[in-house]
Amino acid sequence: MAKGTRDALMETAERLMRTRGYMAFSYADLAETVGITKASIHHHFSTKEDLGAVIVEGYITEVQDALEKIEKQHSNTADQLNAYFGIFRSSIESGLLPLCGALAAELSALPPRLQKITKNFFDIQLGWLTKVINGGISRGEFPCGGGARKKAFILLSILEGSCFVNWATNEDSHLDQDLIRLILDKS
Repeated sequence: MAKGTRDALMETAERLMRTRGYMAFSYADLAETVGITKASIHHHFSTKEDLGAVIVEGYITEVQDALEKIEKQHSNTADQLNAYFGIFRSSIESGLLPLCGALAAELSALPPRLQKITKNFFDIQLGWLTKVINGGISRGEFPCGGGARKKAFILLSILEGSCFVNWATNEDSHLDQDLIRLILDKS
């Protein structure tokens, strides 16, 4: 089945957001890349903010589905976190920044709706990580240390940061279980 115009616009806009940034592309860029007029884009998405919101909300749903799948497939906390790291590894391997990390880098310049959605996505990830780490602490897999929320914040910060460092340096980032153990056992 051929990709429709709406899907092509969303795919192209997401790639631009993850490589250039939300503020650095326009409907003219989309029109040129997809091969349609700007008026045709407005037929599908009245505003760039509407387009961005649909993309980010769809991405959040995909990630939430992936998180549910991770929990079903892995009972061990370290394995769950390693699978979660896979989401970031795939961004690195695709030459893309994590979507919400890219948006967070320009948060103050984003329209209010996208600011809210971006912040919500980080809350979703921190909530999931905290829950998973709490489970590991409860099962004795990791010491409590500074607590699950602190560990979750450190892990997410390292994952997002490593993607940006990789983006800037083009070096491979090794996000693996050694990192999980280092953070969870010490923090």
